[in-house]
Amino acid sequence: MNSSARALAFAALILSWTVPASAQSPLPKPDHVVIVIEENHAFSQIVDSPAAPYFNELARKGAVLTNSYAVTHPSQPNYIALFTGTFEGVHGNTCPNLLTTSNLSSTLASAGYSFIGYAEDLPAVGAVECIAGAYARKHNPWVNWQSSPINTVAPEQNRPLTDFPADFSALPTVSMIIPNQQNDMHDGRDPDRIQRGDQWLRTHLDRYVEWAQTHNSLLIITWDEDNGKSDNRIPTILVGPMVQPGRYGEPVDHYGLLRTITDMYGAKPVGLSRQASPLTTIWARPKLTP
Repeated sequence: MNSSARALAFAALILSWTVPASAQSPLPKPDHVVIVIEENHAFSQIVDSPAAPYFNELARKGAVLTNSYAVTHPSQPNYIALFTGTFEGVHGNTCPNLLTTSNLSSTLASAGYSFIGYAEDLPAVGAVECIAGAYARKHNPWVNWQSSPINTVAPEQNRPLTDFPADFSALPTVSMIIPNQQNDMHDGRDPDRIQRGDQWLRTHLDRYVEWAQTHNSLLIITWDEDNGKSDNRIPTILVGPMVQPGRYGEPVDHYGLLRTITDMYGAKPVGLSRQASPLTTIWARPKLTP
């Protein structure tokens, strides 16, 4: 199936997806959301793979989205789509790009909430280099708004991963984490790069996952795109106390994931996420207090 046919089929699936009113839950409002973006692997390469034991441990605790898709190839337009709801005319891994549209950071700010992006090996707060060691700006969407006259992402919102707080209560409302290209499953060969990336997830996020369970907070792990061989079907999981563990066929792409996040906080949807639906079937029923 070519990309145009797959897009039409995906749209038809969304239109046909209906959930009984009794099964729907209102969107939760996590105190914090942490989003981690990995690289270039298909759903079948990660989910249930022995090379990714930690990811699959998390998957058993959370919601596995079995019908999750990236929106294009190559990497950079997918990161931009997840942050602003469109490609913004970026169709390749070009650098630099200077963008001005409404985005996840600006719409959260308008609703009274905060955003920070953490990129591994970013040389300094607010750095704008295209390449620095294993850091690649093409995987850092928010920096493209750092020099924008409108909808600006401030330099202090563009931070190295070493600034990710040890006290998780100090996190912004929503944060994105971008591992470097040695740890995001980009560099090397399988299964080594999957194993390395999986161990990185355990090392850097296990404490947050445990903390989130008792602090109304959420972890999302997704991929930018597949390996070019699976119709762009990617792994996506959500883990937190507001999630009902299981596997869910509700269709979603980067726009739908972005819409879910903005709707959680009553922020205006941006770009093509305005036409997407938020996730509705994965949430645990609120516990009733006596």
